Amino acid sequence: MEIKKQKLLGLPSWGLALLTAFVSIILLILIASLLGPILPIDKNLSEDIGYIIYGIIVAIACFFICKHNPKSVWYVPIIANIFGIFAAIVEPNFWITYLWILICGGWVLSIIASILGRVVGQRGYEISKV
Repeated sequence: MEIKKQKLLGLPSWGLALLTAFVSIILLILIASLLGPILPIDKNLSEDIGYIIYGIIVAIACFFICKHNPKSVWYVPIIANIFGIFAAIVEPNFWITYLWILICGGWVLSIIASILGRVVGQRGYEISKV
């Protein structure tokens, strides 16, 4: 007897990754704009904090999406980070400033989180089969 897994929030993995991309970019903009007046000494500090939180949010989402559907490890990190990937391709100054370190660090973090989610998800699936 095969157990049919329920979709997380009623959405497929690609939909959750796309939702993650949109929600996280909105949160990045909100956090950076709200921290700007609080930290008026250095504007870059508010952007840095925003990008760090953005990377952590995307990584956490990638973990849970891949934990729920381990096969989605191949595309969830790409879809969830689509805005950063698009910026890296289109923005001419992307690789000149230091922000590429934060954004690419977030990519690496989301790939690691996706792989960990896959491993945890497969172990849970194997245990439930027994």
